[in-house]
Amino acid sequence: MNEIRKNIAEMPGYVPGEQPQAGSFIKLNTNECPYLPSSRIAEACLEVIHRGLNRYPDPMANTFRKTVSGILGVPAEYIMAGNGSDDILTILTRTFVGENETLRLPYPSYVLYKSLAQLQNARSEEIPFDENWHLTPLFTAPTPSLKLVYLPNPNSPSGTRLTRAQVLEVADALPCPLVVDEAYADFADENCADLVLQRKNIIVTRTMSKAYGLAGLRFGFVIAHPDLIQEFIKVKDSYNCDALSIAAATAAISDTEWLQETRAKIINTRTWMNDALKEIGFHTVPSHANFIWCTQPDWDLKAIYSRLKAENIFVRYMVYDKWGENGCGLRISVGTDDEVKTLVDRIANMEK
Repeated sequence: MNEIRKNIAEMPGYVPGEQPQAGSFIKLNTNECPYLPSSRIAEACLEVIHRGLNRYPDPMANTFRKTVSGILGVPAEYIMAGNGSDDILTILTRTFVGENETLRLPYPSYVLYKSLAQLQNARSEEIPFDENWHLTPLFTAPTPSLKLVYLPNPNSPSGTRLTRAQVLEVADALPCPLVVDEAYADFADENCADLVLQRKNIIVTRTMSKAYGLAGLRFGFVIAHPDLIQEFIKVKDSYNCDALSIAAATAAISDTEWLQETRAKIINTRTWMNDALKEIGFHTVPSHANFIWCTQPDWDLKAIYSRLKAENIFVRYMVYDKWGENGCGLRISVGTDDEVKTLVDRIANMEK
């Protein structure tokens, strides 16, 4: 029997948030959009079905690329689609990082980055944020084996972000490509999409799972210099996006009115939700995403998470044990107003 590769056998593997499949529940644990997506999607998908699914889809999702190009002001040749942004992150890691080379990420941040390094039998270098969620000089320090740096912006679990000017400073200080993971950028007041036109070593990734309400569809994309896109094409699966997802994503991203209305609702809820969580005793961080990071070292947060779960209210209990007392917290997604009110009332009435 063939043996499993040592690095695969020894890695713990990425564990997604809980996904309840039946019953009535309030789901605030995986940063999904609490609202149904654009109504344009159904018509777009039906058109594809009526046309037939017996042919392969466009391997480059060119209709989507052209649509995004018009919205973001970036040429279509700078864009490549993927099966969710996790697919894109996998492609980038496979492209740049080889065995025994180094991938760098801030800590705490998205733990999948570390898993991607382990798949490559590469090193993952976690550089801690300071206590105010700022990057330290170590984040841009050159090392011989450094091949790729991930910067989630806004970051998870904190919801904090760097400005465009700060991102440029980081990119200019690094000896390798900088991947700006903008999964939550639609909830912030600025983004870095067009910085790829200013710096060839800046790569921006996006997802349709958060702001556009398409987490169940799986669609993301990368924005980068065309020379890099040509290399990513070599690594991606031949048809990494199916015809239905291409049609749905194109319809969703073209409905800019829906996005603005939905974004405004989520940001409004985020504002009063943060105040309500602070009022009942949580320490929170001002968020530029669709979730809030809540800490309280005097409370048993795991017990609160468990009690909420017993009532079918799901939040994310997260522990970053190398980051002190602020490394244990609840990351709570922004839901509808009614969902958030129910959550706040339940926690307020619990014994801490």
